[in-house]
Amino acid sequence: MEALMTTDVCVIIAAKNAESTIARAVASALAEPECAEVIVIDDGSSDDTEGAAHGADDHSGRLTIVRLESNRGPSAARNHALSISRSPVLAILDADDFFLPGRLGRLLVESDWDLIADNIAFIDEAAATDIAEKIEPFQPQPRLIGLIEFVEGNISRRGVKRGEVGFLKPLMRRDFLERHSIRYREPLRLGEDYDLYLRALANGARYKIIRSCGYAAIVRSNSLSGSHRTEDLKRLYEADRMILAGSTLESEAAVAIRRHERHIKDRYQHRHFLDLKRERGAMAAVGYLIQQPDAVPAVTIGILADKTERFRQPHSDAQAALGGAGGLRYLLPATADGQR
Repeated sequence: MEALMTTDVCVIIAAKNAESTIARAVASALAEPECAEVIVIDDGSSDDTEGAAHGADDHSGRLTIVRLESNRGPSAARNHALSISRSPVLAILDADDFFLPGRLGRLLVESDWDLIADNIAFIDEAAATDIAEKIEPFQPQPRLIGLIEFVEGNISRRGVKRGEVGFLKPLMRRDFLERHSIRYREPLRLGEDYDLYLRALANGARYKIIRSCGYAAIVRSNSLSGSHRTEDLKRLYEADRMILAGSTLESEAAVAIRRHERHIKDRYQHRHFLDLKRERGAMAAVGYLIQQPDAVPAVTIGILADKTERFRQPHSDAQAALGGAGGLRYLLPATADGQR
């Protein structure tokens, strides 16, 4: 499959209450010559996200803004954008993040992919204004990643940095998604990206990554991904089960997905126990364990980990993500072996 070098990309931005950041995201997408359209879905915002997005319009006719009167979640917002877009390549951009100059060109010059992602720079808001000048020119070193590596990159462990590939923001070929009838699962409000990319890989997608850096992710301690509901965890592990039930997978791939499903279910059982204890009392929580004895290990381990948390080095998720010098950390090392 040949590389794409013309105006081929639709950038999709699902936004809720992003008045302070949406203009930067939109402007960064419109600045890319390969961008054919930017579609902003204002997902029931209570602030002026819509007006701020309009303020970034370059009047090239490429910007479309749709306002949903009620919040439907990122999956539904992105699916709506997919339904009205036309471009053969799709890019997802979070409303508080932005593209670094030249990102799309560096990705589109590569060939033989259905999904392709690049390096991410994790930064704080204060560094956003001049970050492009500080990004190092890493060599692309393209390679393919498989389903097992991708799944393992989405399993977190306490005290251990999550596997890097779980954060990637790939471009996607529309024809592949259409051929396999892949869309975001709308009930998911957590892990919706993981689920879509996993289904693509289960259907044979070629997922390529390069180490050149083109995506800037703003790190905040109050991110939405850290405030998910207990029910969202249940829906995510059920999505894993749906993939296992509906796909013919090699045994090692199925084992990896079951490991992720178990990991998410453990988190759900721990959170559900704590919810019951807080809302209905200790007896209701104990009753849950009596009725669901398979939850006892997950709840016990989770409680012990919570109680020993105070003995660990205190830090926020944002501080951990920005462990690099000068408040900048790259998702991928400069080379495959971590050397520059």
